Formats: sequence, C-alpha cells, structure tokens
Amino acid sequence: MKKLLCLLGVLAVCASFVFAASFKTNATVYVSVKSTALKSGTGFFSKKIGTVSYGDQVIVLESTSSKSKVRLASNASVSGWISNGSLTTKKIAKSGSSSVNASSNELALAGKGFSAEAEKAFKSSNASLNYAEVDKIEQITVSESELSAFISEGHLKGGE
Repeated sequence: MKKLLCLLGVLAVCASFVFAASFKTNATVYVSVKSTALKSGTGFFSKKIGTVSYGDQVIVLESTSSKSKVRLASNASVSGWISNGSLTTKKIAKSGSSSVNASSNELALAGKGFSAEAEKAFKSSNASLNYAEVDKIEQITVSESELSAFISEGHLKGGE
C-alpha cells in the first residue's frame, strides 16, 4: 500500500510539472505584471525585443511549462517570449488611465493574495530581519548594454 501511495505521489508531482503553467496555442491571455520584456528566445540572456505592460492582451503562439511565445493583440507584427508567471487567463480591464500605481512586485504579490496588511504582519513577527538592505538591493538596475557586455566579457553561454 505504501508503495502505491508513493508511486501516486510521484506521478502527481510529475504531472504538475508537465501541466504546470503552459497555455493553449491561440489562447488570449493578459500581462499580469507592471511591465516585462519580450525576448527573442527562452534563454535568460536572450535579446530584449520589446516591452509589454499590465493588462496588455497577447495571443499565445506556442508555450512550454515556463515560457510562452506571444504576439501583441494590438500589433500582430510584435512577438516574443515571456515568462508564464507574467501571464494570466483572467481578463484584465485597464482603467481609463494607462498608468499603474503599483510596482511589478506588488502586482505579483497581490495576485497571490499578499497585501500591505500581510506584509506588515510578517514584518512585525520578523522584526530582526534587515529590510533596508533588501530595499537597497531591489533598487539595483542593470541596463541591456551593461548586461550584454558582461555576457560577452565573461564568455557566458545561454545568450544569443
């Protein structure tokens, strides 16, 4: 009996990876983060070819368990790869204003049910943690040209 339960558990885990977050071809999905890059390939160092923003409607051209190749619904000539974690099947209606008054982290956490109140409760029960250093690290940005130079100089694999 234990062997059967273990086998069923392993099969369930494997199935969750296979069906994790891929989207159907030609499905209409929406960008669920403040903004993110459309990339020329699935690699981390793939060239950025465009940007999509919260609520943008995209059409899935192909999908893996972690990334999808999409094209903009508003401009069929623009397509690229995006993380599935930045997409949702839930329709996102943009308000009259095109600006979003939340960071991409706030949007992602809100989608997972994490709110300002939950953050406050976490901080109060973990007061010894150094949040100022985390905030400083989150402010670090690297431009595309700096990243490309780093990849070239370091002879890193995985880029295009």
